[in-house]
Amino acid sequence: MQETPFCLRVGHLLPYSMSDSNTTNFTNPSTFILLGIPGLETAHVWISIPFCTMYAIALLGNFTILYIVKREPRLHAPMYYFLCMLSVTDLVLSTSILPKTLSIFWFNSREIDFSVCLTQLYFIHCFFMTESGIFMAMAFDRYVAICDPLRHSTILTNPAVAKIGLAVMLRGGIVVLPYLLLARQWPYCRTNIIPHTHCEHMAVVKLACANTYVSSYYGLFVVFCVTGLDVVFIAMSYTQILRAIFSLRTKDAQFKTFGTCGSHLCAISAFYIPRLFSSLTSRFGQNMPLYFHILSANVYLLVPPMLNPIIYGMKTKEIRGRILQLFTEKGTKIFS
Repeated sequence: MQETPFCLRVGHLLPYSMSDSNTTNFTNPSTFILLGIPGLETAHVWISIPFCTMYAIALLGNFTILYIVKREPRLHAPMYYFLCMLSVTDLVLSTSILPKTLSIFWFNSREIDFSVCLTQLYFIHCFFMTESGIFMAMAFDRYVAICDPLRHSTILTNPAVAKIGLAVMLRGGIVVLPYLLLARQWPYCRTNIIPHTHCEHMAVVKLACANTYVSSYYGLFVVFCVTGLDVVFIAMSYTQILRAIFSLRTKDAQFKTFGTCGSHLCAISAFYIPRLFSSLTSRFGQNMPLYFHILSANVYLLVPPMLNPIIYGMKTKEIRGRILQLFTEKGTKIFS
């Protein structure tokens, strides 16, 4: 038997009264109600401060990466093209959730149109899958650059990079499309209240008054057979990379070569570890408060877009030097 939605069990948490017609005996509502973070309503304004800060850093950092790569001809190479794809994906991913989340926190604007909710659901999961694919492509770039450097320029040509980027984006869009189609066809007759800050896939599907095992099983398939394969491919790439690094004769050469992969490994960790933690707590942490699950779901969508430009800005010599040069030039103009 499907579990009773949280909002029906804790109606006393709702900041306003809902008539019975809004919670029962209706079919396919035109709008959903996003509660934000149930149990922490009084702290919404305070929670918005770190959320808004992370979003601002993500916007500034990713736009800076895009600007620097565009303006610096030396950075027109496969590694930096993939980094630009990552920045665009991060911008879309964070923008898909945070404006609505902040409107809930600041203005109590909780209503979201049914079609807008499904669009948000699609964008969140599509670009999450796209980002996973980009990390896989970046691992392949590092593998070729270190294990077969003489063929790097012939294998990863500009057209090849463009095709990889297009394939990764199409994969994300196509794989996530059943999420949208299935969620649209379920009948919703229990409640239109979503105890979340955004329209996450399973948070929406749990409101359906039908057997939604297809959606649940397909979601598991995507996690294990698509995202899981990305992780396996990345692990295989770095296994070969480490073999090549340890075959170098001097420690200095090993350290220098491994340094070119350091930023990528940090970004991968920042992307997959919070997602894994959120998935494990949602499936095995039934005794944890609901607000903990919601906060962890927001962390894995907001932290990587914030950290990625910082990681690549600090660990990539060319980008770090260009950023310092950019701010030095502006400082000189201000004080001249």
